[in-house]
Amino acid sequence: MSRQSILAASLLCLSLGGCAAIAVQTPAGEHWVASWGSAQLVPEGQNELPAAQWQDASLRQIVRVSLSGDQLRVKLTNAFGTTPLVIDAGSVALARAPGKADVDGASLRPLRFGGAASVTIPAGAEYVSDPIDLPHAAGADLAISLHFAQAPARQTGHPGARATSFRVPGNQVQAASWPQADTFTRWYQITGVEVPARAGAHTVVAIGDSITDGYGVNPDTYARWTDGLATRLRAAGMTNVGVVNAGIGGGRMLRDGLGPNLVSRFDRDVLARPGVTHAIVMIGVNDFGVQHRNKEDTPAARAALLDDLKQAYRQIVARAHLQGVCVLGATITPYGGSGYYAPGPDNEADRLAYNQWIRTAGVVDGVVDFDAALRDPAHPDHLLKTLDNDGLHPSTAGYKAMADAVPLEQLKTCRIAR
Repeated sequence: MSRQSILAASLLCLSLGGCAAIAVQTPAGEHWVASWGSAQLVPEGQNELPAAQWQDASLRQIVRVSLSGDQLRVKLTNAFGTTPLVIDAGSVALARAPGKADVDGASLRPLRFGGAASVTIPAGAEYVSDPIDLPHAAGADLAISLHFAQAPARQTGHPGARATSFRVPGNQVQAASWPQADTFTRWYQITGVEVPARAGAHTVVAIGDSITDGYGVNPDTYARWTDGLATRLRAAGMTNVGVVNAGIGGGRMLRDGLGPNLVSRFDRDVLARPGVTHAIVMIGVNDFGVQHRNKEDTPAARAALLDDLKQAYRQIVARAHLQGVCVLGATITPYGGSGYYAPGPDNEADRLAYNQWIRTAGVVDGVVDFDAALRDPAHPDHLLKTLDNDGLHPSTAGYKAMADAVPLEQLKTCRIAR
């Protein structure tokens, strides 16, 4: 029985309410592993694509994968939709160049779902395509093209794509060239690319806020710290380790911001990724900063926030361990130079206490010390000037320093502390 026919049978069983268990098979000794992904939220304001631009339109969105493969499958999302999402047609191809709409025509492959060209995704759901034969290298740019008859009732997307996407009228998913396409730098209704890989291949998911999402990185430059980590892994010969970026700008551990709080999205954005073995968690600066900016940082409120952050960390680590996933805790980088948050000595004391807890409490399975990598030794509450963008976010050099600070040995295997 072919892989495609098994998947079609599985989808039929789901539509009929269930039948005897059927596994989506991969070649002997292989399993599905996440090669690219992004975290999802409800786009609002300027992050929404106007409804008129969805009407009988095709979107071509470029993603850079971290693993090589002879096959792949694409995961589409309606996670925050309020009604079923209809996608009339789709394709995937090798992009010709970053920031360009044209693709290699010989590599164009249609997306199928149980053999069908169109798919209807229920509200709150995510679907994977049938497997597609498309040999590609690690670090390749893939173009995912989707045709929509109308706008989703509520969009699901990722504003911080840091990559140029394209729109043209009509169903053009099988066209290699898109001259005069409209452009934007956001992703909509796509959440993952997966590849079948040999035993030992696995993925690390980086989850956090705008520093993980890559605030300040120019589109199509792929200079986020996770991009640098993927490059480092390949250069070190660790070509079986994929990297997925699940950062959300403005994200907090405990409360919703531009997107859902990290605790609520941890399962979908980390644990649901196939082949995930490690999570690098960097979160907290917006929890501290918003509390101070809103003038809610009484001594009692500050102490409660610190306790709540620790409890949340314990909870996500416990959930990760149940799935055999190791959690590396990343320290919070200095933000004393931030004009937006303008932290005081009390806030700095909380950051230091939180970082020390991450390093020494024994809750996490390993530590990524971004604080040590980026702080100014002469002014440790500030980012080093050569690594600083705006007092809060790193510069391009700062993001590279973060990538270089990740201990690669900790990503080879996962040994969960008991």
